[in-house]
Amino acid sequence: MTAVVETGGKQYRVREGDTIFVEKLPGDAGDSVTLDRVLLVSDDNGVKVGNPTVEGAKVHAKVAKQGKNKKVVVYKFKAKKNYRRKQGHRQPYTKLTIDAIEAQ
Repeated sequence: MTAVVETGGKQYRVREGDTIFVEKLPGDAGDSVTLDRVLLVSDDNGVKVGNPTVEGAKVHAKVAKQGKNKKVVVYKFKAKKNYRRKQGHRQPYTKLTIDAIEAQ
């Protein structure tokens, strides 16, 4: 069974047992998370496409880890004006392991 879920403004195609990195969600490692914005569910019986979401469909996942991505350096400067600004950013993420896809 395959599903397309939306979280953090992005869409992810998931199957049971998959591991995905999503925008930071509340919870500690080992906590359960339910993703209820399921846009599409596909199984042996066919494909169900939501309008905008599939009614009664949920994806159950477990938080594997909370972390931060590698640093991205943001450097601004203006030529001939002695203007330079250097800033770093590390985007937080949540690593999820998909346990079950539930669709009615």
